[in-house]
Amino acid sequence: MTDSGNRPSVSVIIPARNEAATIAATALSAREAGADEVIAVDGESLDGTPEAARPVVDAVILSPRGRARQMNAGARASRGEILLFLHADTTMPEGSIASVREAMKRDDILGGAFSVRLGVSADASPSRKAALRLTSRMINVRARFLRAYTGDQAIFLRRDVFEGIGAYPEIPLMEDVELSRCLTRRGRTVLLPTAITTSARRWESHGTLRTILLMWGLRLAYLLGMSPERCARIYGRRPKG
Repeated sequence: MTDSGNRPSVSVIIPARNEAATIAATALSAREAGADEVIAVDGESLDGTPEAARPVVDAVILSPRGRARQMNAGARASRGEILLFLHADTTMPEGSIASVREAMKRDDILGGAFSVRLGVSADASPSRKAALRLTSRMINVRARFLRAYTGDQAIFLRRDVFEGIGAYPEIPLMEDVELSRCLTRRGRTVLLPTAITTSARRWESHGTLRTILLMWGLRLAYLLGMSPERCARIYGRRPKG
């Protein structure tokens, strides 16, 4: 699937579970960003997420819950030459898919991710806003120097590379870490300066410092050998999109 201008086509895959309040805005942002195809993959939602998504996506795929499982199902159903995985609480700026296409013109680039900005509630305190801005910078600095990307950064890669590494490992947590590691081992990746905006709801509800320590601590523990199942129990994630 190559578009009429001979540009590589980009499929955006959105895993979701109980995201009826955000899925339409996320999908519309992907469309306005320049995606050729937008697919939502619902993981047993109870709040009408599929119905909220259908008017604004090319397809809704129903899947057993589990973010990695859902993303793999979306990839199988998609047609694009480049796959971009977008969380359901994240939005892309208008025209930003062009930066993906530009980066992927280089044959040595296997994939990459966007810089990220944590969305801040309008009623957040000045100290909370400052803390979230600092957290965004820390995430981007880590990604830039370590080439370690998270799902919140809308990881993208060539379809043949995705299929060659065996897709996302269907584990309950750290699927993004594993995919990122596979990409880094195989070749070059790129962090785009364009920033997408992702929800800061976990940071706001659980506390910024506590969430940073939890998430970065779990990442380190996983890299040192902790099982993804144990990481998921500590993180508090039941299988979801």
